[in-house]
Amino acid sequence: MGRRWSGRRGLVTGAAVLAVSVLAPTGAFGTGAASGTGAGAGPRTGIGQRAEVAPDGFTALRAVDPTVRQDIRYAGSHSFVGAPVDGYRRPVCLLTRPAAQALRRAQRTLLRAGYSLKVYDCYRPQRAVDHFVRWARDLADQRTKGEFYPRVAKSRLFADGYIAERSGHSRGSTVDVTLVRLPAARPRPPAPGTPAAPCHAPVGERAPDGSVDMGTAFDCFDPLSRTADPYIGPVQRAHRRLLLEALEAQGFVNLPQEWWHFTFAPEPYPGTVFDFPVSERSLRRR
Repeated sequence: MGRRWSGRRGLVTGAAVLAVSVLAPTGAFGTGAASGTGAGAGPRTGIGQRAEVAPDGFTALRAVDPTVRQDIRYAGSHSFVGAPVDGYRRPVCLLTRPAAQALRRAQRTLLRAGYSLKVYDCYRPQRAVDHFVRWARDLADQRTKGEFYPRVAKSRLFADGYIAERSGHSRGSTVDVTLVRLPAARPRPPAPGTPAAPCHAPVGERAPDGSVDMGTAFDCFDPLSRTADPYIGPVQRAHRRLLLEALEAQGFVNLPQEWWHFTFAPEPYPGTVFDFPVSERSLRRR
């Protein structure tokens, strides 16, 4: 996993939001990188400004399909950063309208098969990506190593492509998503003081989140997170294939280095990233 590729964490705005074109770096493990589907990113022409309002093309996923489950990790403390991430004011999924509608179509298919989608992250502001970068550069902060990157030195997170300075999520059409088997059981929280198991550990040892066994936890900085990794078992492989086929049928493209990372194509904003907060209030027009 030493190559860099298009990945997870990003910047820009529109209307009252100042737009910027950026060249998506061939970048990182969804977390910091500028994940792309090959569509239209142009050369960087300026520096975007933070804004409070989203462009008209964004919507809340809940308004399009309230049946899709949401577990927006970066609004809380259970993430590789170990704290709420800058820009996540509410635990809500915001997306461009075409991406949200495509996710709804995939959900309709999966519900008939006895599954539901669950999103971990959707639109991500640039200020959140900046937070990831600061965290990755702070080599003294090793609080989450045992769970999220137990087999990778933190000093390698940039070089190995796990963190980058731009993210495809910031263009608004990328989701981090998994499957939940219906009827869903409420996950039992671990006992207080229980040390977190490695993200690549067997599903019964990892922090429970109610999803099916995908072979690793979400945001696991490990080669086993590669969608087609040969070392996962047949059950995990079948779950990844089910998710992949349901989303590909609706126009989503998977990032091969992350089983959970999908970008809708064609993107409405292929060369633009945004920096408005994750909150329903960002959708209110001035």
